Amino acid sequence: MAIDKRAAQHPDLAGPSMFSRDPQDLAEAADDFGHVVQRRPQAVLKAASVADIADLVRWAASRGLKVAARGQGHSTYGRAAVDGGIVIEMKAINTIHYVQPDHMVVDAGATWSTVLDAALAYGLTPPVLPNYLELSVGGTLAVGGIGGTTFRHGMQTDNVLALNVVTGDGRELTCSEDVNPDLFDAVRAGLGQCGIITRVTLRLMRAPERVRRFHLLYSDLRSLTEDQRTALADGRFDYLQGAVLPDGAGAWQYQLEGVVFYDGAAVPDDKAVLAGLSDQRSAADISDVSYSEDVRAFARLENLLRSNGQWFSPHPWLLTFLLGSCAEQIASDILNGLTNEDVGPFGRITFYPLLTGALRTPLLRLPDESIVFPFNLVRIPTSSGAVEAEQLVARNRMLYEHIRDAGGILYPVSALPMSRDDWRSHFGPKWSFLDGAKRRYDPLDAFAPGYELF
Repeated sequence: MAIDKRAAQHPDLAGPSMFSRDPQDLAEAADDFGHVVQRRPQAVLKAASVADIADLVRWAASRGLKVAARGQGHSTYGRAAVDGGIVIEMKAINTIHYVQPDHMVVDAGATWSTVLDAALAYGLTPPVLPNYLELSVGGTLAVGGIGGTTFRHGMQTDNVLALNVVTGDGRELTCSEDVNPDLFDAVRAGLGQCGIITRVTLRLMRAPERVRRFHLLYSDLRSLTEDQRTALADGRFDYLQGAVLPDGAGAWQYQLEGVVFYDGAAVPDDKAVLAGLSDQRSAADISDVSYSEDVRAFARLENLLRSNGQWFSPHPWLLTFLLGSCAEQIASDILNGLTNEDVGPFGRITFYPLLTGALRTPLLRLPDESIVFPFNLVRIPTSSGAVEAEQLVARNRMLYEHIRDAGGILYPVSALPMSRDDWRSHFGPKWSFLDGAKRRYDPLDAFAPGYELF
């Protein structure tokens, strides 16, 4: 249904009393962490309750207005923004309702740092946490949610037990594997197309007391990849990631990040953990910290980037999954065409293996092999210029096509343009399911227009 031009062009027409049309609120809602795409809404709803969200959705639907839910604004390509429509700010929908020994119930606007604090008070933790904890729960569940324990516990969407959702006609529904299962599967990693997540029941597990963290360096991609595959196969780490880092002199450093969880005095034996690995042992950095301190490590980089201004510069990131059978070759080909300046001195290219058997969310698209490699250009360029950002976005598109042609799949939080045909190709055999769910739960095509799926 087309946008009601009269309502869009005359924002003083009747609307919910809690609307904000303050220029500063509109400017903030038009931008995001990527600072690449700006889409200016006609109003912002600072929701204080689920009823506010449902009322707004019904009001907008009656006028043909598009609606975008915004958590912490950490998307990178305007996906949580809307031209001429309404942005629903979810920050105040952030209550931690209760914590039980195996699960907790939280509102979708809560950040993972708040969730973690509440769980740790009971000696518990979500099985999978993002590296950056200030993302909203609802925002990550709309795309999947990946972390260093994903190889063992799946995506964050694989650790959701139930959801409360507002649909495109303003209904408030509960869904799970047993109740409205089609909605449950359409909302998890469904890019916000079929409903706005308002409340979440998350699986919990016992939190370790401490972690032994191993930062291992390698001279080349091949030796890094071989050791990552070894570590994945024998399960020696509880957390496994890896990265290619700019060395500041035009070359690359190759790093494996492995963590072993433990309790009390049962400190892991370093020699046993590292046995058989071919890293540059003299350069290994081994640290021992509390679990709480370790999962908050990204905050140090955030503080640095805020202090030097780069947190507020464009972030044209590209996140993908490579086929395990050719990951090293594809990554090597791409690295040969990149320079340190393409990612910036504080950027990185993440590269590490996952077992796909642990990932079960239907709409999370992955290459069809038992092992895949996340390959992500986490660009933090030194320049804040729009022209440079647009050039990097264009490079992202070229790299994505190269990766796609080699059997790779996009992780859809990336900064690059995607056509409707691109999205149909991305979802492949799951497209008909998503299309059908969209027709049932958002028949007026109001939700998440920033993705341009429908």
